[in-house]
Amino acid sequence: MYEIGITAHFEAAHRLVGDFGPATRMHGHTYRLEVAVSGAVLRPDGTLFNITTLQEAVRDLVAELHYRDLGEVPGLSEINTTAENVARFCWERLASPLRAEGLARLSVRVWENPEAYAAYVAEL
Repeated sequence: MYEIGITAHFEAAHRLVGDFGPATRMHGHTYRLEVAVSGAVLRPDGTLFNITTLQEAVRDLVAELHYRDLGEVPGLSEINTTAENVARFCWERLASPLRAEGLARLSVRVWENPEAYAAYVAEL
């Protein structure tokens, strides 16, 4: 299985709902977003997928989240903005255009800090 991936960063604020101690207050993160696609077959040019196309899709997604309160972003405003839910939101935003590209899987990792991440990985 081949895999290509990229990383991006965005600044955002959020507050958690539930038993999360101080994280129930508004706070911010410098999020690191890791996106990878995998597949078993290379295209005739020797690539799995056009990495520039992937970079552009991630850049557009990050632009929607950068310097935002995640609780006000459509698609996130209805759910608790845990790193797990943010990872799934990002996966869903990126998956649609990738489904027709012959790729097997999309992985999205959201790092809230250098030591903690959540991921959502699923077949395309």
